[in-house]
Amino acid sequence: MAHARPPAALLALLAAAATGRPVIAQEPPLPEVELRPGLVITTSVRVRPGTYRLAAPASLDSALIVVRGDDITVDFAGARLEGMPAESPPDTAVGVALRIDGGRTVRIENAHIRGYRFAIVARGTHGLALVDNDLSYTWKPRLFSLVEHESLLDWLSYHHNDDGEWLRFGAAIYLDGVRGGTIAGNRAVQGMNGLLATRSDSLRIVGNEFAFNSGLGIGLYRSSDNSIMHNRLDYNVRGYSHGFYRRGQDSAALLLYEQSQRNVIAYNSATHSGDGLFIWAGQTTMDSGTGGVNDNLVFGNDFSYAPTNGMEATFSRNTFVANRSVGSTYGLWGGYSYESRIVGNCFGGNRFGIAVEHGQDNLIAHNRFDGDSTAVQLWANPSEPTDWGYPQHRDTRSRAHRVEHNVFNGNRVGIRGTRTRGLRVAANTFAGVDSLTVLTDTAAYVAIDNVVEPALLGVPADVEPCQLSLPEDAARLAPPPLGHSAEAPRSPLTGRDRAAMIVDAWGPYDWRSPKLWPVDSTRAVPLALAVLGPPGTWRIVERRGLARVSAATGTPGDTIMVTPEPGAAADWSLTLEYRGAATVSPRGVVRPAGEPYRFGYARFEPAQAWTARIHLWSDSTHPVDQPEAFARLLGSAPHVTYELPRLDWQWYRPTVEGLPRERWAMHATSEIELAPGTYTLRTISDDAIRVWVDDALVIDHWEPHGSEIASASLKGGHHTLRVEYYQDGGWTELRLEILAPVRR
Repeated sequence: MAHARPPAALLALLAAAATGRPVIAQEPPLPEVELRPGLVITTSVRVRPGTYRLAAPASLDSALIVVRGDDITVDFAGARLEGMPAESPPDTAVGVALRIDGGRTVRIENAHIRGYRFAIVARGTHGLALVDNDLSYTWKPRLFSLVEHESLLDWLSYHHNDDGEWLRFGAAIYLDGVRGGTIAGNRAVQGMNGLLATRSDSLRIVGNEFAFNSGLGIGLYRSSDNSIMHNRLDYNVRGYSHGFYRRGQDSAALLLYEQSQRNVIAYNSATHSGDGLFIWAGQTTMDSGTGGVNDNLVFGNDFSYAPTNGMEATFSRNTFVANRSVGSTYGLWGGYSYESRIVGNCFGGNRFGIAVEHGQDNLIAHNRFDGDSTAVQLWANPSEPTDWGYPQHRDTRSRAHRVEHNVFNGNRVGIRGTRTRGLRVAANTFAGVDSLTVLTDTAAYVAIDNVVEPALLGVPADVEPCQLSLPEDAARLAPPPLGHSAEAPRSPLTGRDRAAMIVDAWGPYDWRSPKLWPVDSTRAVPLALAVLGPPGTWRIVERRGLARVSAATGTPGDTIMVTPEPGAAADWSLTLEYRGAATVSPRGVVRPAGEPYRFGYARFEPAQAWTARIHLWSDSTHPVDQPEAFARLLGSAPHVTYELPRLDWQWYRPTVEGLPRERWAMHATSEIELAPGTYTLRTISDDAIRVWVDDALVIDHWEPHGSEIASASLKGGHHTLRVEYYQDGGWTELRLEILAPVRR
């Protein structure tokens, strides 16, 4: 009788048993799959190595590739998925590259995905693992703030996401309804957002790099019980121009929104971001006074060098221990915080160390304040916004704060209290502090066992990173470090001050390629340009429209003085060539060391001489409701007339003498001369604008609106421009630009 041959695996087991050698079970290799549009993956696969240049459907309801099912691993090792050419404008990226539809125990690893609005979207998945993926260079919007002033166009709004409003912002990773799993070792740089998670709980978000994005590193919405640890979340910023403005525009390294609770945030580097940490209770809490973003533990992070707040935590109850927050406007802004514990943190060089408005029952203890102008400020305003539901449902008095066992070192004011009741200041050390306390309308104040030293204390070496001695109950809160160092990861850029933040039209500069950037105003003559970037050398290879350049060669770190040719118009460019270290372009193109890299700076602004006549209007001459009366108003004698070199106004309160804050209109005219070519005439306006070119209406944006863009094509030649604009109230923004044609 014939016998079947035993399977190879059984023969291997028998041979190993006979020799006594250990047996190591080997997983069979995954079957290979080649990516193609519309591919649905339902079993574990390995993607065939290679570069796949595949466009995704524009609709976010579709996806280029779909993963559907349980117990699936997709290994992308050696494969790259690209949605558009690398140097394409990032705001032209569309679609979802990879969507995970539900399922359990789904793992995506080693993927390189770029050039889409979303790299990975997962919905309703349980036990998701995203591991060692590079999802950089996704969609991001063009920014319109200038070196000299910002634009309200760039401000972000995350107030609502119950219907998926966050989807309009794009992200490397977007999670919706994901329960449990690991997001580890991933990288997402130079997009708008790294990771956005809504209604997603019990995730371990560990050891990722979500940095140099123009929106958020990580954002949570109604997402609780997550561990966010050991991540690099640096330089997620917009709305910053060194020496001109520092807004942040609601960008942040880490955002917790709308009932995101019981999260552990530990050992992250979250420096140089709009806010390092932004905790906001959300619209539900603002309307009802209930809920909040509560009971989160924030331990051992670095939130330094934020344009605005190292940490912002409002309308909520949370614990902050052993964090570092230096070099910002506010080290911690805690408006309407209650029952929060702020223990053992290092603050330094902030305008305000801790500021709590309308807070109750907060503990501020064992912290160190080195050189903050005002270390602790506690206050209540005489009135609160009438359209907020929160103060109608909650006690919002400033009361019952404890400030204990802190070190105040070299502050102008140690503690400032206004309209506060029940302030206990105990066992603190004040060294070289100009005014220990400044109290106004503050009752039930107790100060005991405080020590006053006339001279400054030395700044201990361990302030960087923050390693103050913690009281036992706070030290017990330290989360296990999950195999990493029990401190925030650091790099040479995390230790630099705020001057290292350079934000251009596409977001934050990452210092991995050379760049020319104005030292001061772009309109200075001569103009000082800093040569930024990695070590190496540079030389001029092309110049146009310049009378003088101060140097023809040099090294990064230099400042070049450029003087345009005489004339009222600005139309010049300067191109340099760099050689030195390896470079990575702002869109991720890698060049090896020694390979040349060209970069430059240009200005284009045709000569303009605007005569701007200002008129004050009323209900009877309303620009929309009474158009004929408004037209007669513009034909009458103006309230005031200005001669302007450009139309570029923005403010909350007028900065031009003679203008009221609201209900005024402008009628402006100018002549321009353009060389042959096709130009773009672009306006940014709030509240409304109309533009005529040679008596032809080319922009009609006359209904009231927030800051919005309108544009029209413009041919070269001599033209008469006419602008009508009106302001109803609130923010004023009026900008008219003529963009140069593309030169090839």
